[in-house]
Amino acid sequence: MKKLPIVLLLAFALTIGCSKDSSDSDSLKVDKTANLKDPGDSANDLLSDSEYKNLAIEIAYVANYAPTETAVSNFVDLLNERSYKDNISIIYKKLDSPQKDSLSINEIFDLEKENRTVYNNGDTLGLYIYFTDATSSDDNPDEDLVTLGAVYRNTSMVIYEATIRNLASRSSLISTSTVEAATLNHEAGHLFGLVNLGTTSVNEHEDPEAKSHCSEQNCLMRAELQFGWGMAKMLSAKNGAIPSFGTECLIDLQANGGR
Repeated sequence: MKKLPIVLLLAFALTIGCSKDSSDSDSLKVDKTANLKDPGDSANDLLSDSEYKNLAIEIAYVANYAPTETAVSNFVDLLNERSYKDNISIIYKKLDSPQKDSLSINEIFDLEKENRTVYNNGDTLGLYIYFTDATSSDDNPDEDLVTLGAVYRNTSMVIYEATIRNLASRSSLISTSTVEAATLNHEAGHLFGLVNLGTTSVNEHEDPEAKSHCSEQNCLMRAELQFGWGMAKMLSAKNGAIPSFGTECLIDLQANGGR
């Protein structure tokens, strides 16, 4: 398989002076509508090169909570393996902590609106990933129910980095980079439209007890991979190996423009 180059860029701030000319102001506005759809709505755009030949990924992270290079490299490998893109670029952007113990999806989206700079542009599709030091507001630690990641728009996902590090620290069988990579890849599967989330299943394999997840054993899109101890158990059983898409999920991806 031909490996495509990864371009690593540093985020920068561009300050634009105010203008009294309304036409100048309008020309500087970014059309964000294509990035404000529901998860899975851009599955074909992410998988195929029919409209977008390149992919620009903005990784926004709270200071000291950046993802490991190993996890990001593994994530890009997955994108190259399953999608048709000529070039994938990464832009890192360091952010201040929201200073909250937990965040709801609505609060995460509000933070994205303040901080996101990369959107669809020409033949380049923009993807936004936020690594936060907060936990999910839906977590229930008393019952070992903690969320590792989630998608909330068609080109947006959040990774609960503090939760991932806490999980990895409790087991000698898994590493932070492995949990990060498995979480990123699982959430990418949802952006790819799996399962029945914008990419129609060729054969029925959606878990009847977990919407948008796969019923096939050991598949990357199993529901337990989105949550703490389910992830730990599955990775430990595989000796730390990151799960791959199962046969049925691969059939679905290929039917919707992917590899």
